[in-house]
Amino acid sequence: MNEWPAGWFREDNPDEGTGMPAASRGGPAPAAGQGAPGAANDPTVRLPSRGGGGAGGQGFAGTGTSAPAGPWPSQPPLRSAPGGARRPSSGGRRPRRPRLRLLLAFVAGLVAVLLILVVGGYFYLDAKLHRANVLVSYAKQPAAGAGSNWLITGSDSRQGLSRKQERRYHTGFDVSGQRSDTILLLHIPGNGGPAVLVSLPRDSYVPIPGYGTNKLNAAYSFGGPKLLAETVQNATGLRIEHYMGIGFGGLVNVVNSVGGVTMCFPHALHDTASGLHLRKGCQTLSGGKALSFVRTRHNFASQDLQREQNQRVFLRALLAKMTSPGVLLNPFAVIPAALGSVDALTVDEGTHLNQLISVAFALRQPETTTVPIANSNYPTPAGDAVLWDSAQASKMFRDLNTDTPLPKSLIAGSHLQG
Repeated sequence: MNEWPAGWFREDNPDEGTGMPAASRGGPAPAAGQGAPGAANDPTVRLPSRGGGGAGGQGFAGTGTSAPAGPWPSQPPLRSAPGGARRPSSGGRRPRRPRLRLLLAFVAGLVAVLLILVVGGYFYLDAKLHRANVLVSYAKQPAAGAGSNWLITGSDSRQGLSRKQERRYHTGFDVSGQRSDTILLLHIPGNGGPAVLVSLPRDSYVPIPGYGTNKLNAAYSFGGPKLLAETVQNATGLRIEHYMGIGFGGLVNVVNSVGGVTMCFPHALHDTASGLHLRKGCQTLSGGKALSFVRTRHNFASQDLQREQNQRVFLRALLAKMTSPGVLLNPFAVIPAALGSVDALTVDEGTHLNQLISVAFALRQPETTTVPIANSNYPTPAGDAVLWDSAQASKMFRDLNTDTPLPKSLIAGSHLQG
């Protein structure tokens, strides 16, 4: 059954079924005889047009025509923007915001992963450090001064070397006891000044707690790095805050892990005792050749004193290579270098990876010297030893303890021989 009253659309009787004249429904009734044939019976005649509305109603947007209002309620323009007509399309593509968001999310995720790897790698390497109870408090220990002081030693430990490597590098077999041919004091000033690297000759004649006066490396033989640290503190008056030691095998592994170290020699260098054979000019030393170089002394007139200078030159070259952009920015280089270094080093219980990194950068361009010497062939019951110049040595250590720049007369430098 139709819900609409009969004749609601009839134009010839507009008042029928509505109860109100046509004028009251929004527009005047058409005059007799107007309109297309059949218009009186066509209900679509009264539909609103697609143009702007007249007085009685609102047209549809987009046609620009108007028509008398019909019985339907006025409607808003199709697809019109709030408050005005729809703006014409520019014809360009919309920004691809979903892709941009995806790219930003990917970059953020990559940065997060890298941070996790860096932080995780730091704690992993820090945990792999070999720590020993080297630095202990004792009666009459020197008070802490300005900056920080490191005791750096190179021992003759063969740990990490195979029998084949021991033969190749001429290190000897089944060597008992423990010795340190390299003893260095590194001072890092707290005022931002350059680091100072001081060689303490292994034959320095100094008092050793509990053992009288003897050569400095005897302290390492008697009581290892712990007794050596106490001996050095008493002899210099400097508080040692950190310790770092490396053996033969460790040095070989570290040098190989960075791809060797380039050094230049003014003359060819041969030493059958250490198995060293180097040509004149610049060349890259592998781990084995580096070990032979830092051990050689028989070709030099000053023997150990020149070897100490060569060791300082090599140490500076090694640390410059390890902290170079070519190693630090190359994951295939920095990872083996980091793993090889932490596995080769022994440090005190209070030293962490960030402090070793600061040492590495400090040793790129340090001031280098040897403790002032009065007599390099001083006769003693322990054999010929090295006697320090007590006045000049005391001044050097006082200046270091107060972060006072050393006078040029106390900076001997490092001059490579070979």
